[in-house]
Amino acid sequence: MELERQTRFEQQAQMLANRVRKRFRHLHKRFARQNIEVFRLYDWDIPEIRAVVDWYDGHLVIGEYTRKQTVPEWLPIMGRAVAEALGVPEDKVHLKARRAGRQGGRRYERIDHTDCKIIVSERNLRFFVNPFDYVDTGLFSDHRNTRQMVREMAAGCDFLNLYCYTAAFTCYAAKGGARSTLSVDRSDSAIRWARQNLVLNEIPRAANELVQMHAFDFLAKARKAGFAYDLAVVDPPSYSTTRVGGEQFDILRDHPRLLEAVVAIMRPGAKVFFSTNHQNFTLRPEALKIKALEEITTQTIPEDYVRKRTPIHRCWQITI
Repeated sequence: MELERQTRFEQQAQMLANRVRKRFRHLHKRFARQNIEVFRLYDWDIPEIRAVVDWYDGHLVIGEYTRKQTVPEWLPIMGRAVAEALGVPEDKVHLKARRAGRQGGRRYERIDHTDCKIIVSERNLRFFVNPFDYVDTGLFSDHRNTRQMVREMAAGCDFLNLYCYTAAFTCYAAKGGARSTLSVDRSDSAIRWARQNLVLNEIPRAANELVQMHAFDFLAKARKAGFAYDLAVVDPPSYSTTRVGGEQFDILRDHPRLLEAVVAIMRPGAKVFFSTNHQNFTLRPEALKIKALEEITTQTIPEDYVRKRTPIHRCWQITI
């Protein structure tokens, strides 16, 4: 039985390697012309190969969608085959386990402590990513189209980036001519990472503020203080739990009150981009005092993230 399983895994590895090699040839030159160094090569395209493969300027991040039947030797076999197909050395191959569900409310699970970052380009911006220490690397490239949309709308705006993570959206808004940006995340490490990205892109501290705060606490404070914004991005985790107090956030349950609080600090005519990667999400906008609501998912998903099953994310544009 062990030999049979090994043979099956090797066959799957060869199938994956062939698919990734073909996809890389299709995408690499095109993205190079756009100065895009991070893109997806494979996402569970073959039913029995539950993996995702991402390219990070010479590094490979390979994840397995784990389940009860997962065995530890499967992912390394896939990783070796893909690395050999693309000529990537072992020290630039990063294997990750991707798990569905709440996972105790953890948004970014730390798996190592190298604190090693590399710099990658996306169009004419650059970002620090860490493929070593976390399941998420610091840049969600499935939203590169959305970031460009924000940039094209940002001129003269006061921009809010809620759940900002490493502030990629903020960098785009600032480069698009935003009058001011304010980026909020509860994580101190995310805020420090965000500052590194702003500095890397020569975005000045003046008028580009970073705030470490729980989203709902910030929204309450902002409304009380009379803050107002013209453009916002709201991309919360599906689930989270605060370290102090243990307050839980569940996007299925809590997004209506979240969006109500966001709408309350937006100016008339303002635009809000709201996104989620929850696979079973249903938007409930009934209580929102808004002018228009449009789902723009097909516009925001890049070609390398298009897949037959559930979209990698869903995104709406809300007009106040």
